[in-house]
Amino acid sequence: MSGHSHWATIKHKKAAADAKKGKAFSKVVKLIMAAAKKGGGDPKTNIKLMYALEKGRECNLPRDTVDKAIKKGTGELEGVTYDEVTYEGYGPGGCAIMVDALTDNRNRTVSEVRKLFEHKGGKMGDTGCVAFMFEKKGVMLIPKGDLNDDKAMELGLEIGAEDVQPADDSYEVTCSPADFNSVVMALKERKIETSSASVVRVAKDRIDLDHGKAQKAVELMELLEDHEDVQEIASNFNLPEGFGA
Repeated sequence: MSGHSHWATIKHKKAAADAKKGKAFSKVVKLIMAAAKKGGGDPKTNIKLMYALEKGRECNLPRDTVDKAIKKGTGELEGVTYDEVTYEGYGPGGCAIMVDALTDNRNRTVSEVRKLFEHKGGKMGDTGCVAFMFEKKGVMLIPKGDLNDDKAMELGLEIGAEDVQPADDSYEVTCSPADFNSVVMALKERKIETSSASVVRVAKDRIDLDHGKAQKAVELMELLEDHEDVQEIASNFNLPEGFGA
């Protein structure tokens, strides 16, 4: 199983638990505000806002909270300004890691993220040190249900996806960022719900980690995911067979 597929599944299960505690709300509110500030409050003309609203649906963000976040972003209501920042570095075993965050205090966030890297044996690098190893893709997780591998691949071709791969009890559907909206809508038209759907960085090539390094890498990813300013994380490691079983 690919590192992205396995981490995507781990992340989804964790996000579901966080959503129940309301932990995910503040992150999504930040994302909606930042997207609305940059591209306006209409998701039909602001693709970043469309992605953010999809995340809001995933964590059951109340409609009034969504509306307030959009208005704060567009300036109709007073709100905090968040900057988009990206950090790059290396994790256990030399795996590449990219972190996208939204912050109202760049110095605080970079210091805290650097400490998280170092805590698990990693190291932050300079801008551009690992970015070339990744490309943006639309990624959706759909439940396997009655699908088998052949039916899943056939579905992928029908809806314009680039690839469909098994990921534990789900299938991971990937597409170009430009096709993200149409693929999500095609799944909805077929009454296939996505357990997660977003445009993320996907590694072009991957490295294998042994169990020890893989455990530390996943722990680092979870620490980064828990940080209040972090929105998305990407890495290029493969998890060993039987990991987490």
